[in-house]
Amino acid sequence: MLSRTADHLFWMARYMERAENTARMLDVNYQTSLLPQSADAAEQGWKGLLGISELTDDYAARYGAVTPRSVMEYMVSDPNNGSSIRSCLMAARENARAVRGTLTTEVWETQNQTWLEFQRMVSDGAFLRDPGTAFEWVKFRSHLSRGVTVGTMLQDEAFHFLRIGSFLERADNTARLLDVKFHAVPTEFFGRPDGMDMGMSMPGTASQSQGEEPAEGRDVEYDFYHWSAILRSVSAFEVYRKVYRNVIRPEKVAELLILRPDMPRSLAACIQEVLSNLTMVANGQSSETLRRAGRLRADLQYGRIDEILATGLHAYLTQFLERVGTIGVGISRDFLVPVEA
Repeated sequence: MLSRTADHLFWMARYMERAENTARMLDVNYQTSLLPQSADAAEQGWKGLLGISELTDDYAARYGAVTPRSVMEYMVSDPNNGSSIRSCLMAARENARAVRGTLTTEVWETQNQTWLEFQRMVSDGAFLRDPGTAFEWVKFRSHLSRGVTVGTMLQDEAFHFLRIGSFLERADNTARLLDVKFHAVPTEFFGRPDGMDMGMSMPGTASQSQGEEPAEGRDVEYDFYHWSAILRSVSAFEVYRKVYRNVIRPEKVAELLILRPDMPRSLAACIQEVLSNLTMVANGQSSETLRRAGRLRADLQYGRIDEILATGLHAYLTQFLERVGTIGVGISRDFLVPVEA
């Protein structure tokens, strides 16, 4: 396969996945904002959403104060924001158009119709009238795109590059979501059974041994909505209740979204998909990239959540994002960049 073709397929899938992930985060944040909460808590929620995509500085330079309407406009329809849903859907469609002959008719028509329908919804103001329904539509179109790809495309190199793009993007997003959301509430900490802190208290806050209020004294209702919002953003709320069958605990949320290979959007599941598809397209110069992906998969496969929390979740996720970034660079070098003669 030509590297240019592989590049378009890889990024078509990544942009479609990114559009869905953005819609998921916006939808959960919008639904959470409807709950009774202080103005400061609501603002922190919107700031956290910008932080997940590393867009805080760009937003501040162009929009100034953080307001729900401005953030929604910036993340949904702003053409100058490369991570907005509009930009992602347009990029996915343009990449699909460039390799239209490689895709089945159904895959191309799905991408093209999604972009045309999105333009109509933005011009009609559908996202402002009913954001929840509009975000569900974006998620549905992403599901449809993946389903049509799996259901109609020959499982050759083109198919594998689409899958690599999708799951590499999903792994990156899940890690960013966890990193930001687990640091969103300053009073949150993870305790061992003996009550000792496991290193998850936020910088600048007092530890439990210095007089921090115990977990039982916190706002239990707020905790429930905070953690359930994280689970719902990755369609994991029902999965959590099925797997753990008890109250929502932060360490269990982390375990589900990091180490469970049977959770579709977990880091373990995503890296397993990246590795298996990368193995199918491996060539003579991709051995190092394949080794890095295999090492990361092994670390997730044999990792334990208590060990991760003991060393610090933020440090672990930061390192994970760096490793995923390195794998992405390796894929670009090995497959997507034209080889010099």
